[in-house]
Amino acid sequence: MSPLIIAGWILNRLGAYASVTTMASDAREDDAGDRIEAFRRRLSRTWEVLRGSDIDVRPFRPDADGPLASFAVPDGEREVDRYWVNAPYAYVVITYDDAESEHRYHAVEPDLDRFERDLLDRVVDDIRDPLLYREGTGRTDEETLRTELEGLLEGYGVDIGMDTFHALAYYLYRDFRGYGKVDPLLNDRHIEDISCDGYDLPLFVYHDDYTDIETNVSFAKGELDNYVIRLAQQSGRHVSVGDPIVETTLPDGSRAELALGEEVTPRGSAFTIRQYAEDPFTPIDLVEYGTFSVAQMAYFWLCIEHNKSLIFAGGTASGKTTSMNAVSMFVPPRAKILTIEDTRELSLYHDNWLSSVTRERRYEGADIDMYDLLRSALRHRPEYIVVGEVRGEEAITLFQAMNTGHTTFSTMHADSIETVINRLENEPINVPRAMVQSLDMLSIQTLTRSGDQRVRRAKTIGEIGGIDQRTGELDYSSAFEWDAETDEFSRNDSSLMEEIADERGWSRSELLREIRRRERFIELLRGLGVTDYRAFTALVNEYYADPERVMERLEERSDGSVDPGEAGARAETGAGDG
Repeated sequence: MSPLIIAGWILNRLGAYASVTTMASDAREDDAGDRIEAFRRRLSRTWEVLRGSDIDVRPFRPDADGPLASFAVPDGEREVDRYWVNAPYAYVVITYDDAESEHRYHAVEPDLDRFERDLLDRVVDDIRDPLLYREGTGRTDEETLRTELEGLLEGYGVDIGMDTFHALAYYLYRDFRGYGKVDPLLNDRHIEDISCDGYDLPLFVYHDDYTDIETNVSFAKGELDNYVIRLAQQSGRHVSVGDPIVETTLPDGSRAELALGEEVTPRGSAFTIRQYAEDPFTPIDLVEYGTFSVAQMAYFWLCIEHNKSLIFAGGTASGKTTSMNAVSMFVPPRAKILTIEDTRELSLYHDNWLSSVTRERRYEGADIDMYDLLRSALRHRPEYIVVGEVRGEEAITLFQAMNTGHTTFSTMHADSIETVINRLENEPINVPRAMVQSLDMLSIQTLTRSGDQRVRRAKTIGEIGGIDQRTGELDYSSAFEWDAETDEFSRNDSSLMEEIADERGWSRSELLREIRRRERFIELLRGLGVTDYRAFTALVNEYYADPERVMERLEERSDGSVDPGEAGARAETGAGDG
């Protein structure tokens, strides 16, 4: 006999039994009736489970299903901003505490009552094995999770609304395929850095509008340890108490520094995540942000085309790698580029690009560091070598590559031209002065304040000369300088431009004509809103092939919307934007 028939027979007998009890005394009637009613409800629930349920899953409709998440502004705070980070599931509310004079960041996710939380815990336990052993279905991860969730809920026999179904689906995807509690923060394009300093401590983020701000997200002890291990595993790395520090790149491209336990971080496991744009910034973006002027970008373009080596230097978060990645888009289309990094940050739209990343020893084999990769790179015969950061013995090999005709780009931590030279010539880098002079350019960048905003600016673009025969010191000069008071860039004489004119056999007027044409090109792309790195690189490649044709086409597209005199004015003044 089937379970459904048995359950039905029991319910029928229970009904008959309930009618007999009506003949009992009042006291006994109340007591027996309560017990029978409770038993009847349990059997009714068993019947529903055995019978199952039929959930009609459809897309979430806010007008019919209502909002999934709610937020009440805490006492003593006032709301100043609100925006979606994962509509229609998660949003962010920024509040301001007048008493503390500080902003607070609230990540708001779908509400769950006690029943829904218990149901989610049950689903998480039951869904693991089907997902683990399921063969490829051709569906996305999110579709697979929703299908499995629907099947489990129907098997449980629960009758739920679409608000509950979509809230459960959100948390399943967030915890299985996303980044758990930190997922809303990583989906926020306004956030650059996420910092967790230990157990039961609020996470802090660096927000591009509100700078450093405390969030409502925190982790308990065991929860945080497990989360750090999970981040390492998601990025294909191993972290343990015996090897508690890991630097890695997460699957979404973010850079993470992880520390497990209390061995090296006494307040508990910790992590810092630095987010990068999904698409890299182009020179147009950096001009828009005021980091560089149009004249500076035209200068970089000519220098890179003519194989001048450069280093971007600055403090933490000054935009060194971002700038290096952007100007690398000026590399001629068929030139071979080889990039070397500790963690993947560079992204180029270039046909002849070979990317390499260092490797730490895992169980067996040997470490492969930047020095090893750089030595190997020279055997690939690249024309351009891009190194994430120089900090040790790899610098000598890099400068040897410069001396043998390779064009190299790199970054390092320093706040002035003098500091760069001192770091290169002294421990632990120890590049001989005669080799340092093979470097052509230095761009010194800074993260500073302009008005009430934190901005990134190219403080100085310098050119390295030869060794002064009288003093024995290395000569250098500034091609561009930034004036903090006016937030503008001024241009000085450039020996590199004169070298390029000599190499090409240009007169000074021909050099200036080419500089102005490239400035006009950048202004046109800026006016047309060309900020996609693929489109930008393709247009630069067209310029290399036929500059006259691409300029005519861009002028036609601009239809007079970009002032032709603007680039010329900038060429004369070197004015910055913003």
